[in-house]
Amino acid sequence: MGNSESASTDPRFISATRSFTHKKLEDLKTLFTSLAFQSQSNGEFISPSVFQTYFGIHGQLGERMFDLVTQKRKDQKLTFQDLVIAKAIYEKGTKEEIEEFIYQLLDVTGDDILSRSDLKIALVAILDTVFPPNDSEPGISSSHEDIVDVFLNAGTFSKKVEGSAENCMSFEDFKSWCSLLPSVRKFLGSLLMPHDLGRPGYQVPRLVLGNTDPNFIILRREYAWHIGGLLPQLELEEWNLLYHSSVHGLSFNTFLGNISAGEGPTVLIIKDKTGHVYGGYASQPWEKHSDFYGNLKCFLFPAVSKGHLYFDLLGQTVTCNGVQ
Repeated sequence: MGNSESASTDPRFISATRSFTHKKLEDLKTLFTSLAFQSQSNGEFISPSVFQTYFGIHGQLGERMFDLVTQKRKDQKLTFQDLVIAKAIYEKGTKEEIEEFIYQLLDVTGDDILSRSDLKIALVAILDTVFPPNDSEPGISSSHEDIVDVFLNAGTFSKKVEGSAENCMSFEDFKSWCSLLPSVRKFLGSLLMPHDLGRPGYQVPRLVLGNTDPNFIILRREYAWHIGGLLPQLELEEWNLLYHSSVHGLSFNTFLGNISAGEGPTVLIIKDKTGHVYGGYASQPWEKHSDFYGNLKCFLFPAVSKGHLYFDLLGQTVTCNGVQ
């Protein structure tokens, strides 16, 4: 295999191999051999185009990932040791190492400044991947611009940049931002997994609306994806509409009756008269009680209004049969 001699003496490679079982290393060798063959490199390296196609990372985000995986050599050649070292850091490293890798990844221009424009490029790439342009399921818009603005406005840019009037996002800002956007963080943490194996951060709950007009639905699929970032994969398959005031009427008894009929956890979405949208997640079925009940998985999630997320209501976890 290409570069085997230098790989065997590179201390970073030797250390990285210890992160994997013998079987996993053999699997990585098989993958590398296949992709190097597709790259027509005589088994020596993987080309940028083959890398981006296999892992499903395109555009500037894909170019930046390739640059990081090849250790910024700019030679357009991804070797076997590059692949092992990158996966050892990105998938097997400490929490700090993984977050540092992703922080660098989002700096798509590679100028060591994580700017608002860098984040916008990355967010557009993420949403275009999760919600392809030909996606026509209910609740999806034709443009992600408003969602991108909401996610950008959730971030803090506190780091001063010499010679610039605009601050950039510090590493601490980045970690706080990721804690508010769990689906984005899951997506960015799974990019070196095969894109056809149900990678974390890619699954969007399927909204089952029955005969309800999709135009009545408050919960857009982008926000269902966002909320779903706090849930296990098994709870992201199908969200069933149990109650909608425009369909079932403004009756609290009907509301309780409909949602009590569901056996699973529920998501409640509310839109008030001022246009704010917010809600909560109940991990257990609804029942009449004389006092409060539930567990630590229950939570409220933030209001969305005019391009901002108000995170003072944010709790910890969520799940579903959908209720609106």
